[in-house]
Amino acid sequence: MTTERPTTSDLLDECRRGSREAMHTLYVENQRRVFSIAFNFFNGDCQKAEDVTQQVFLTLLRRMDFRGDSQFTTWLYRITVNQCIDETRRSKRLLNLADWFTPAEPVSTGSLTDRFQSSELSAEVRVGLATLKPKYRMPIVLKYVEELSYQEIADVLGISIGTVSSRMNRGLKLLAQKLGHLRDQVH
Repeated sequence: MTTERPTTSDLLDECRRGSREAMHTLYVENQRRVFSIAFNFFNGDCQKAEDVTQQVFLTLLRRMDFRGDSQFTTWLYRITVNQCIDETRRSKRLLNLADWFTPAEPVSTGSLTDRFQSSELSAEVRVGLATLKPKYRMPIVLKYVEELSYQEIADVLGISIGTVSSRMNRGLKLLAQKLGHLRDQVH
């Protein structure tokens, strides 16, 4: 006896009818994506990322207005980015970058020295990425963390593909400048 996995459209229909199980499934399947975008938007602030993730899924539960004009994930990313922007407007306070990051968890393979260097390198890249303005940081995160296409990034951010390309190029150049001292450390 096999059961087919319900489509996102089926899950959304079930959610509209009040199915908690369908909402839970949507949450489980998409929570990591939403958290990742928020985490990177807020420079590694787990608390803000968790708050935004919760708000996104509350919004999803309340509105359920996905029309199918784009992929569900593109629509969900757009809600997430909008919620991040709204949260930024609400908080409007300066935060210390040093408080935002904890060292990356070392990978379980390799020597202790290799793991330490990898952890340090990851932390420096995260700090460098965090110093970029959100308009440059978000295209990079969406491309290299979420693996979206330029078209999907344009849809999520509500900008043209040319603007995505321009911001990606500028962001990567700024990041390369900030991380130039690491060139000899990358194998």
